[in-house]
Amino acid sequence: MIHSTAIIHPSAKLGKNVSVGAFCLIDADVSIGDETVLESHVVVKGKTTIGKCNHIYQFASIGEDCQDKKYAGEPTELMIGDNNIIRESVTIHRGTVQDKSVTKIGSNNLLMCFVHVAHDCVIGDNNILATSAILAGHVHIGDWVIMGGATAAHQFCRIGDHSFIGGGAIILADVPPFVMLGNDCKPRGINAEGLKRRGFDSDTILQIKRGYKILYRNGNRATVAVEKLLELAGDTQEVRFLADFVTQSSRGIVR
Repeated sequence: MIHSTAIIHPSAKLGKNVSVGAFCLIDADVSIGDETVLESHVVVKGKTTIGKCNHIYQFASIGEDCQDKKYAGEPTELMIGDNNIIRESVTIHRGTVQDKSVTKIGSNNLLMCFVHVAHDCVIGDNNILATSAILAGHVHIGDWVIMGGATAAHQFCRIGDHSFIGGGAIILADVPPFVMLGNDCKPRGINAEGLKRRGFDSDTILQIKRGYKILYRNGNRATVAVEKLLELAGDTQEVRFLADFVTQSSRGIVR
C-alpha cells in the first residue's frame, strides 16, 4: 500500500489501509485517515489532518505555506473531512494567524483539476468546484454549491448553500443561498433544478422563488428586502436563512 519511493516522515500518522503512491512526500505533522488513497507525486505538508476515504490525485499540493506576504512561518493548520475527491494539481494552503489559523474543507466534495483553495478558506460539504476554480483567502462556501470552471472568488466573499455559479464568473460580492449566477456574475433566478434533485418540495421551492423576487426583482434595498423576507418566511426556514445571510453580509450581495 506504500510505494517504496514515497517519503513519509516517521512522525506522520497514517490510518488503516492508507495507500501512498510513488514519489509522494508526507510531512511530520500530517495525519491521514483510514482508506484514503494518495496517487503518485502528492505532497502533504504542515499541520494537516485528512479524514477517511479521501482520494487525492497526482501532483496535488496539500497543506503548503500560504502565499500571503504577511505569513512569517507561524504554526497554522489545514483540516479536510471524509470522502473528498481532490483531482490533479489541486493546491490547498493552510491558514494564517490574521484569521483563525486554519483552512477547512468538509466532506463529500469534488475539487477538479487545478482548483486553488487559498489560506483561511472554509468549504462545507457536498460541493463541486470545477476545473480551475480559484478561491482567494478567507472565502467561505456553504453546502451543495456548484462552481463552474475558471470561476474566481475575491477574498472574504461568502457563497451560500445550494447556489450555482456559471463558468468564468468573477465573484466580487457575497452570493446568497439558492441563487443561480451567470458567467457575467448576474443573478439568473434560483437553482430550482438543483433543489428538486436534493428533495426540496414544490411549496418550499415556490417560497424561495418568492424570496428571490423580493431580493432582486421588486427594487427593494437590502434592508427593506430583509424585512419583507422575514414577513414571508413563516414556517419556511429556507427563506429565513436567506434573510439571515443578507443581514450578515459584510461585502454586500451580488446584483
